[in-house]
Amino acid sequence: MKKKPVAVTLNHNPLLKRELPVWRSRVVLVGLLGCSVALVARAAWLQGFNNEFLQAKGESRYARSLEVPATRGRITDRNGDVLAMSTPVRSVWAIPSDARLSPADARALAGLLGMDVADLNDRLGSARDFVYLRRQLAPEVAEKVAALKLPGIHLQQEYRRYYPAGETTAHILGFTGVEDRGQEGIELAYDRVLTGASGSRRVIKDRRGQIVEDVESIRPPRDGEDLALSIDSKIQYLAYSALREAMHKHKAKAGAVLVLDAQTGEVLALANAPTYNPNNRANLTGAQLRNRVITDSFEPGSTLKPFVAALAIERGKVTAATQIDTGEGRMNIGRNTIHDTSRHGLINVAEIVQKSSNVGTVKIAMDFPPQELWTFYDALGFGAQLGLDFPGEAAGRLRPASTWRPIEQATMSYGHGLSVTLIQLARAYLAFARDGDLLPVSLVRKDGLPRAGKRVLSVQTAREMRAILEMAAGPGGTAPKAQIPGYRVAGKTGTAHKLENGRYTNKYVSSFVGFAPVSAPRLVVAVMIDEPVSGQHYGGAVAAPVFARITASALRALGVAPDAPLQPLQLARPATADAAARDREAM
Repeated sequence: MKKKPVAVTLNHNPLLKRELPVWRSRVVLVGLLGCSVALVARAAWLQGFNNEFLQAKGESRYARSLEVPATRGRITDRNGDVLAMSTPVRSVWAIPSDARLSPADARALAGLLGMDVADLNDRLGSARDFVYLRRQLAPEVAEKVAALKLPGIHLQQEYRRYYPAGETTAHILGFTGVEDRGQEGIELAYDRVLTGASGSRRVIKDRRGQIVEDVESIRPPRDGEDLALSIDSKIQYLAYSALREAMHKHKAKAGAVLVLDAQTGEVLALANAPTYNPNNRANLTGAQLRNRVITDSFEPGSTLKPFVAALAIERGKVTAATQIDTGEGRMNIGRNTIHDTSRHGLINVAEIVQKSSNVGTVKIAMDFPPQELWTFYDALGFGAQLGLDFPGEAAGRLRPASTWRPIEQATMSYGHGLSVTLIQLARAYLAFARDGDLLPVSLVRKDGLPRAGKRVLSVQTAREMRAILEMAAGPGGTAPKAQIPGYRVAGKTGTAHKLENGRYTNKYVSSFVGFAPVSAPRLVVAVMIDEPVSGQHYGGAVAAPVFARITASALRALGVAPDAPLQPLQLARPATADAAARDREAM
């Protein structure tokens, strides 16, 4: 018998009989609507009102801010001739993570950059985000690098300093480093003035790092200021050429020359040897870097004798005609003996300077208390920096007068036992050239009137000393080779033993300081030759001819009128041993 099928209806399913509360569905609906509104509001906020974050994230993938370097200011001489200028160069840098080079590309790039392939790969394997591969490339080389179009390899513009006069002005100007910041000389002393401030600009780059659009300038660069020096390029070259020739002739270790404008105190020339080429500083040594005019001190020898005579005349202790007995050229102070190179006997003060008598100078100096002599040396600028703001400027050495023993006061009167720089010595001679007025010295051109000087001697004393120093540079003096046809010159030689390890050696420093024309001094020229070894070492034979060559050419270059007849020079004619000694500089 067949059974009848059982009819099942939904109403009989107990699970489906349960009904959900109406409020529950409404809560879910409201929640979903709320989330939708929040998402819309968030999107509107981020995209319409507060979009800096998303823009920053986007721009970080394609936008870059690049530094725009400022051009360093030029350095010129007093006439506007360029002594230092910045030329555009390119530097190659890389993003190591992007620089995936094939061996062939690496070899090509290394060849252009002058690098070893292994060194290049080491740099490109760095974990840093930025590495320099080569700085300051020539433009033609940089173009070849750019033509390779290598991923992760970039170029940027920089500036490299160029010095047209090369080694002639090296010690004045100094040089800059790869960042175009001053390292030596004027470049370092006036770095803030010359440097300027870099700018920046925003660009868009593609995935290879190539610039596809220049968006905007964020900050324009501010170029450095130009600087006009007091140097005269023509006189600078004359000084350098004369010094180089003297160095070669006397086989000297080093030398220095300084030319001052007696009217303003400006430095017209400053030359040193040995020197270097600031455009190519490979194999540069410390000796080449030394600016001996400003940073090296030495014992001035007999170039100091005129100041002792000037002080005695100024104080009324003597006149130029006062007779002093130098005896046999020997003088004992305690257990020490002062010597002259020859016997002079009874001579006046003018002749003591002219013949460079040690004994006569000591007798004048010992008539002063030590403090009075020290005060005069101090007023002349010895033992203190001149305030040139030049790196490495030396102060020299002038011990307190309270420590002087009698023999030390004696030797200091003729330039031993104290040290000066060549620029200090030249500046002190301004007192004779300027009627007793001592001007500050400047390496920068003065456009207005010079600053007021300091009076250290009376006009009368200074003019008397000019006449005495003209005798010293004449036929009967120690420096007849300092004479110049057409111009009256005045000056004093110096020859000093070098002090090494506390003892004097048989090495010499030969010097001459003088000025011309005597009737109206325009130039003060100081020459120092260190360790001449070719047979002559006296200042009159080694340094005085350098003075004559530089001064003659410089006076003509400046258009200074002659103040003496154009006639053959009157040189001393040593016929006897005593006469020959007059051509030598007393020690």
